[in-house]
Amino acid sequence: MFDKLETLDDLFEMQLKDLYSAETQLVKALPLMAEKAKDGRLRAGFTKHLHETEKQVQRLERIGQALDLKLDGHTCKAMAGLIAEGQETMSERATDEVMDAALIAAAQRIEHYEISGYGTAAHYAKRLGQAEAAELLRQTLEEEQNTDTKLNDLAINYLNGKAE
Repeated sequence: MFDKLETLDDLFEMQLKDLYSAETQLVKALPLMAEKAKDGRLRAGFTKHLHETEKQVQRLERIGQALDLKLDGHTCKAMAGLIAEGQETMSERATDEVMDAALIAAAQRIEHYEISGYGTAAHYAKRLGQAEAAELLRQTLEEEQNTDTKLNDLAINYLNGKAE
């Protein structure tokens, strides 16, 4: 992707491309996760997060346009791996309750990756004086953190108990 990373600007661009790839991959994976979920709350959560993710892609595109960056053309290998792991899990034979618990575990791995990426990118944007980009990235970071909290609450307070 880059011959050489020489500046924080270069690193910021790389992070944005990685996040864009991650989110576009997730837009394709979330409907499959929602379809596999048996619990209505989990299914609804995946569907809601799909709509948030579509808006997050739009925010990244807005940042790319403002900075005159082409964000596509890169593949986030980490997200590809996380999605592949999730797909492998979804192909396992499991009770509905265990599958729902497994889907939450896979989704939380994805959320934690995204939280890390957005936190880093938001910091870079702030440091580089890109106030609008920093704000958009922080907004997405908050959404990712909220999704992780909701998944965690659903797992701890309901679904993991059903899977025992």
